[in-house]
Amino acid sequence: MGFFIETVIGGLMSGMLYSLIALGFVLIFKASGVFNFAQGAMVLFAALAMARFSEWFPALLGFDSKLLANLLAFAGALVVMIIVAWLIERLVLGKMVNQEAITLLMATLGITYFLDGFGQTVFGSAIYKIDIGLPKDPLFLFESTFQGGVLVNKEDLYAAAIAATLVIALSIFFQKTPTGRALRAVADDHQAAQSIGIPLNRVWVIVWSVAGFVALVAGMIWGSKLGVQFSLSLLALKALPVVILGGLTSVPGAIVGGLIIGVGEKVSEVYLGPLLGGGIEIWFAYVLVLFVLLVRPQGLFGEKIIDRV
Repeated sequence: MGFFIETVIGGLMSGMLYSLIALGFVLIFKASGVFNFAQGAMVLFAALAMARFSEWFPALLGFDSKLLANLLAFAGALVVMIIVAWLIERLVLGKMVNQEAITLLMATLGITYFLDGFGQTVFGSAIYKIDIGLPKDPLFLFESTFQGGVLVNKEDLYAAAIAATLVIALSIFFQKTPTGRALRAVADDHQAAQSIGIPLNRVWVIVWSVAGFVALVAGMIWGSKLGVQFSLSLLALKALPVVILGGLTSVPGAIVGGLIIGVGEKVSEVYLGPLLGGGIEIWFAYVLVLFVLLVRPQGLFGEKIIDRV
Protein backbone atom coordinates (compact mmCIF):
# COMPACT_ATOMS: atom_id res chain seq x y z
CA MET A 1 0.00 0.00 0.00
CA GLY A 2 2.85 2.36 0.82
CA PHE A 3 4.41 1.81 -2.62
CA PHE A 4 1.06 2.49 -4.31
CA ILE A 5 0.67 5.79 -2.41
CA GLU A 6 4.23 6.69 -3.36
CA THR A 7 3.40 6.06 -7.03
CA VAL A 8 0.20 8.12 -6.84
CA ILE A 9 1.99 11.04 -5.16
CA GLY A 10 4.66 11.00 -7.88
CA GLY A 11 1.91 11.02 -10.50
CA LEU A 12 0.12 13.94 -8.85
CA MET A 13 3.32 15.98 -8.85
CA SER A 14 4.00 15.28 -12.52
CA GLY A 15 0.34 15.99 -13.28
CA MET A 16 0.54 19.39 -11.61
CA LEU A 17 3.37 20.37 -13.96
CA TYR A 18 1.40 19.09 -16.96
CA SER A 19 -1.53 21.21 -15.77
CA LEU A 20 0.69 24.28 -15.61
CA ILE A 21 1.75 23.88 -19.25
CA ALA A 22 -1.80 23.01 -20.33
CA LEU A 23 -3.00 26.22 -18.72
CA GLY A 24 -1.08 28.20 -21.34
CA PHE A 25 -2.94 26.38 -24.13
CA VAL A 26 -6.32 26.99 -22.46
CA LEU A 27 -5.75 30.70 -21.78
CA ILE A 28 -4.90 31.48 -25.40
CA PHE A 29 -7.66 29.32 -26.84
CA LYS A 30 -10.29 30.87 -24.55
CA ALA A 31 -9.37 34.44 -25.46
CA SER A 32 -8.56 34.15 -29.15
CA GLY A 33 -9.83 30.78 -30.39
CA VAL A 34 -6.27 29.87 -31.41
CA PHE A 35 -4.90 26.45 -30.48
CA ASN A 36 -1.34 27.49 -29.74
CA PHE A 37 1.05 24.77 -30.84
CA ALA A 38 3.86 27.19 -30.00
CA GLN A 39 3.33 26.78 -26.24
CA GLY A 40 6.00 24.07 -26.06
CA ALA A 41 8.45 26.30 -27.93
CA MET A 42 7.58 29.16 -25.56
CA VAL A 43 8.45 26.93 -22.57
CA LEU A 44 11.82 26.12 -24.14
CA PHE A 45 12.54 29.73 -25.17
CA ALA A 46 11.70 31.02 -21.68
CA ALA A 47 13.85 28.37 -20.01
CA LEU A 48 16.77 29.16 -22.33
CA ALA A 49 16.45 32.88 -21.57
CA MET A 50 16.47 32.33 -17.82
CA ALA A 51 19.35 29.82 -17.93
CA ARG A 52 21.56 32.09 -20.02
CA PHE A 53 20.63 35.29 -18.17
CA SER A 54 21.56 33.64 -14.87
CA GLU A 55 25.04 33.12 -16.36
CA TRP A 56 25.39 36.46 -18.13
CA PHE A 57 24.12 38.90 -15.50
CA PRO A 58 26.66 38.06 -12.75
CA ALA A 59 29.50 38.36 -15.28
CA LEU A 60 28.22 41.68 -16.65
CA LEU A 61 27.26 43.28 -13.32
CA GLY A 62 30.05 41.81 -11.20
CA PHE A 63 28.33 39.96 -8.37
CA ASP A 64 28.28 36.33 -7.26
CA SER A 65 24.94 36.00 -5.43
CA LYS A 66 22.99 33.03 -6.82
CA LEU A 67 19.69 34.36 -5.46
CA LEU A 68 20.18 37.77 -7.06
CA ALA A 69 21.25 36.15 -10.32
CA ASN A 70 18.08 34.00 -10.38
CA LEU A 71 15.82 36.96 -9.57
CA LEU A 72 17.36 39.14 -12.28
CA ALA A 73 17.31 36.25 -14.75
CA PHE A 74 13.63 35.56 -14.02
CA ALA A 75 12.76 39.25 -14.42
CA GLY A 76 14.77 39.51 -17.64
CA ALA A 77 13.21 36.35 -19.08
CA LEU A 78 9.74 37.62 -18.16
CA VAL A 79 10.39 40.88 -20.03
CA VAL A 80 11.58 38.87 -23.02
CA MET A 81 8.42 36.70 -22.98
CA ILE A 82 6.18 39.78 -22.78
CA ILE A 83 8.00 41.27 -25.78
CA VAL A 84 7.60 37.96 -27.64
CA ALA A 85 3.88 37.97 -26.78
CA TRP A 86 3.47 41.55 -28.05
CA LEU A 87 5.32 40.77 -31.29
CA ILE A 88 3.27 37.61 -31.91
CA GLU A 89 0.03 39.57 -31.55
CA ARG A 90 1.19 42.59 -33.55
CA LEU A 91 3.03 40.86 -36.39
CA VAL A 92 1.13 37.59 -36.72
CA LEU A 93 -2.23 37.09 -35.03
CA GLY A 94 -3.35 40.71 -35.25
CA LYS A 95 -3.08 40.41 -39.06
CA MET A 96 -5.18 37.24 -39.13
CA VAL A 97 -8.39 38.28 -37.42
CA ASN A 98 -11.40 36.31 -38.69
CA GLN A 99 -9.20 33.90 -40.66
CA GLU A 100 -9.91 30.18 -40.85
CA ALA A 101 -8.86 28.03 -37.87
CA ILE A 102 -6.41 26.05 -40.00
CA THR A 103 -4.68 29.30 -41.01
CA LEU A 104 -4.22 30.30 -37.37
CA LEU A 105 -3.00 26.79 -36.54
CA MET A 106 -0.36 26.95 -39.27
CA ALA A 107 0.67 30.38 -37.97
CA THR A 108 1.35 28.95 -34.49
CA LEU A 109 3.34 26.10 -36.07
CA GLY A 110 5.42 28.71 -37.87
CA ILE A 111 5.95 30.54 -34.56
CA THR A 112 7.06 27.23 -33.02
CA TYR A 113 9.84 26.66 -35.55
CA PHE A 114 10.89 30.29 -35.44
CA LEU A 115 11.23 30.29 -31.64
CA ASP A 116 13.15 27.00 -31.72
CA GLY A 117 15.59 28.32 -34.31
CA PHE A 118 15.85 31.84 -32.91
CA GLY A 119 16.41 30.50 -29.40
CA GLN A 120 19.27 28.37 -30.67
CA THR A 121 20.76 31.35 -32.52
CA VAL A 122 20.60 33.73 -29.54
CA PHE A 123 21.19 31.43 -26.57
CA GLY A 124 23.09 28.48 -28.08
CA SER A 125 22.23 24.81 -28.44
CA ALA A 126 24.06 23.22 -25.50
CA ILE A 127 22.38 21.77 -22.42
CA TYR A 128 22.14 24.47 -19.76
CA LYS A 129 21.44 24.31 -16.07
CA ILE A 130 18.91 26.23 -14.03
CA ASP A 131 19.66 26.08 -10.31
CA ILE A 132 16.88 27.77 -8.34
CA GLY A 133 17.86 26.10 -5.08
CA LEU A 134 15.22 23.38 -4.94
CA PRO A 135 16.33 20.61 -2.55
CA LYS A 136 17.00 17.31 -4.31
CA ASP A 137 17.28 14.99 -1.32
CA PRO A 138 14.48 12.47 -0.62
CA LEU A 139 11.83 12.83 2.05
CA PHE A 140 10.15 9.91 3.86
CA LEU A 141 6.51 10.34 4.90
CA PHE A 142 4.13 8.14 6.96
CA GLU A 143 7.01 6.14 8.45
CA SER A 144 4.83 5.18 11.42
CA THR A 145 2.07 3.91 9.13
CA PHE A 146 3.98 2.05 6.40
CA GLN A 147 7.17 0.10 6.75
CA GLY A 148 10.00 2.22 5.37
CA GLY A 149 7.65 5.14 4.82
CA VAL A 150 6.60 6.75 1.55
CA LEU A 151 9.49 8.13 -0.50
CA VAL A 152 8.91 11.60 -1.95
CA ASN A 153 11.42 13.74 -3.83
CA LYS A 154 11.62 17.17 -2.19
CA GLU A 155 12.29 18.83 -5.54
CA ASP A 156 9.08 17.34 -6.95
CA LEU A 157 7.19 18.46 -3.86
CA TYR A 158 8.37 22.07 -4.13
CA ALA A 159 7.81 22.12 -7.89
CA ALA A 160 4.24 20.86 -7.47
CA ALA A 161 3.62 23.47 -4.75
CA ILE A 162 4.87 26.27 -7.04
CA ALA A 163 2.71 25.01 -9.90
CA ALA A 164 -0.37 24.70 -7.66
CA THR A 165 0.14 28.22 -6.26
CA LEU A 166 0.37 29.69 -9.76
CA VAL A 167 -2.71 27.82 -10.95
CA ILE A 168 -4.73 29.06 -7.96
CA ALA A 169 -3.46 32.64 -8.44
CA LEU A 170 -4.42 32.62 -12.12
CA SER A 171 -7.86 31.21 -11.30
CA ILE A 172 -8.44 34.05 -8.83
CA PHE A 173 -7.14 36.56 -11.39
CA PHE A 174 -9.65 35.42 -14.00
CA GLN A 175 -12.57 35.26 -11.58
CA LYS A 176 -12.10 38.36 -9.40
CA THR A 177 -10.25 41.10 -11.32
CA PRO A 178 -11.70 43.50 -13.94
CA THR A 179 -9.06 42.38 -16.44
CA GLY A 180 -9.96 38.76 -15.78
CA ARG A 181 -13.63 39.48 -16.37
CA ALA A 182 -12.74 41.24 -19.63
CA LEU A 183 -10.79 38.20 -20.72
CA ARG A 184 -13.75 35.94 -19.94
CA ALA A 185 -16.05 38.27 -21.86
CA VAL A 186 -13.79 38.06 -24.90
CA ALA A 187 -13.70 34.28 -24.53
CA ASP A 188 -17.51 34.10 -24.55
CA ASP A 189 -18.12 36.38 -27.54
CA HIS A 190 -15.50 38.46 -29.37
CA GLN A 191 -17.96 40.73 -31.16
CA ALA A 192 -20.10 41.38 -28.08
CA ALA A 193 -17.01 42.19 -26.01
CA GLN A 194 -15.76 44.58 -28.66
CA SER A 195 -19.19 46.26 -28.90
CA ILE A 196 -19.04 47.26 -25.20
CA GLY A 197 -15.58 48.78 -25.54
CA ILE A 198 -13.23 45.91 -24.65
CA PRO A 199 -10.17 46.26 -26.94
CA LEU A 200 -9.44 42.82 -28.42
CA ASN A 201 -5.83 43.58 -29.33
CA ARG A 202 -4.96 44.65 -25.78
CA VAL A 203 -6.70 41.61 -24.33
CA TRP A 204 -4.82 39.26 -26.66
CA VAL A 205 -1.48 40.83 -25.70
CA ILE A 206 -2.36 40.33 -22.01
CA VAL A 207 -3.34 36.71 -22.60
CA TRP A 208 -0.19 35.92 -24.56
CA SER A 209 1.87 37.68 -21.87
CA VAL A 210 0.22 35.57 -19.14
CA ALA A 211 0.82 32.46 -21.26
CA GLY A 212 4.47 33.54 -21.59
CA PHE A 213 4.70 33.92 -17.81
CA VAL A 214 3.21 30.44 -17.35
CA ALA A 215 5.69 29.08 -19.91
CA LEU A 216 8.55 30.74 -18.01
CA VAL A 217 7.56 29.16 -14.68
CA ALA A 218 7.05 25.76 -16.33
CA GLY A 219 10.39 26.04 -18.15
CA MET A 220 12.14 27.09 -14.94
CA ILE A 221 10.79 24.05 -13.05
CA TRP A 222 11.42 21.54 -15.83
CA GLY A 223 14.84 23.08 -16.50
CA SER A 224 15.74 22.70 -12.83
CA LYS A 225 14.71 19.04 -12.93
CA LEU A 226 16.01 17.92 -16.33
CA GLY A 227 18.30 20.68 -17.60
CA VAL A 228 17.45 23.09 -20.42
CA GLN A 229 17.68 21.23 -23.71
CA PHE A 230 15.75 21.25 -26.96
CA SER A 231 13.81 18.10 -26.06
CA LEU A 232 12.04 20.32 -23.50
CA SER A 233 9.66 21.61 -26.17
CA LEU A 234 8.64 18.01 -26.98
CA LEU A 235 8.10 17.31 -23.30
CA ALA A 236 5.84 20.35 -23.10
CA LEU A 237 3.68 18.91 -25.88
CA LYS A 238 2.70 16.12 -23.48
CA ALA A 239 0.27 18.70 -22.15
CA LEU A 240 -1.76 18.36 -25.39
CA PRO A 241 -3.74 15.32 -24.19
CA VAL A 242 -4.25 17.12 -20.87
CA VAL A 243 -5.93 20.02 -22.67
CA ILE A 244 -8.11 17.74 -24.77
CA LEU A 245 -9.08 15.59 -21.80
CA GLY A 246 -10.04 18.54 -19.59
CA GLY A 247 -11.70 20.59 -22.34
CA LEU A 248 -10.17 23.29 -24.52
CA THR A 249 -11.96 26.14 -22.72
CA SER A 250 -11.80 24.98 -19.10
CA VAL A 251 -9.17 26.12 -16.60
CA PRO A 252 -10.39 23.59 -13.96
CA GLY A 253 -10.35 20.99 -16.74
CA ALA A 254 -6.64 21.64 -17.37
CA ILE A 255 -5.94 21.05 -13.68
CA VAL A 256 -8.04 17.91 -13.32
CA GLY A 257 -6.88 16.54 -16.68
CA GLY A 258 -3.24 17.00 -15.71
CA LEU A 259 -3.73 15.18 -12.41
CA ILE A 260 -5.61 12.30 -14.06
CA ILE A 261 -2.97 11.81 -16.74
CA GLY A 262 -0.05 12.23 -14.31
CA VAL A 263 -1.39 9.58 -11.94
CA GLY A 264 -2.54 7.31 -14.76
CA GLU A 265 0.89 7.36 -16.41
CA LYS A 266 2.75 6.49 -13.22
CA VAL A 267 0.36 3.79 -12.03
CA SER A 268 0.08 2.12 -15.45
CA GLU A 269 3.85 2.18 -15.99
CA VAL A 270 4.54 0.63 -12.58
CA TYR A 271 1.79 -1.98 -12.52
CA LEU A 272 1.10 -2.70 -16.21
CA GLY A 273 4.60 -2.05 -17.57
CA PRO A 274 6.03 -5.43 -16.46
CA LEU A 275 3.10 -7.20 -18.15
CA LEU A 276 2.99 -5.20 -21.41
CA GLY A 277 6.69 -4.56 -21.88
CA GLY A 278 7.14 -1.00 -20.60
CA GLY A 279 6.96 2.31 -22.41
CA ILE A 280 3.38 2.88 -21.30
CA GLU A 281 4.10 6.44 -20.16
CA ILE A 282 4.77 7.39 -23.78
CA TRP A 283 1.33 6.48 -25.15
CA PHE A 284 -0.97 6.18 -22.12
CA ALA A 285 -2.25 9.78 -22.21
CA TYR A 286 -3.12 9.65 -25.91
CA VAL A 287 -4.97 6.34 -25.65
CA LEU A 288 -6.90 7.60 -22.62
CA VAL A 289 -7.89 10.77 -24.48
CA LEU A 290 -8.96 8.73 -27.49
CA PHE A 291 -11.40 6.73 -25.39
CA VAL A 292 -12.73 9.86 -23.67
CA LEU A 293 -13.30 11.60 -27.02
CA LEU A 294 -15.36 8.64 -28.23
CA VAL A 295 -17.74 9.21 -25.32
CA ARG A 296 -17.44 12.96 -24.73
CA PRO A 297 -15.86 14.82 -27.69
CA GLN A 298 -15.73 18.17 -25.86
CA GLY A 299 -13.66 16.72 -23.00
CA LEU A 300 -14.56 16.32 -19.35
CA PHE A 301 -15.22 20.00 -18.64
CA GLY A 302 -15.57 21.46 -22.13
CA GLU A 303 -18.72 23.21 -23.28
CA LYS A 304 -20.99 21.05 -25.42
CA ILE A 305 -21.54 22.66 -28.81
CA ILE A 306 -25.14 22.59 -30.03
CA ASP A 307 -25.78 23.50 -33.65
CA ARG A 308 -29.32 24.77 -34.19
CA VAL A 309 -30.92 24.55 -37.61
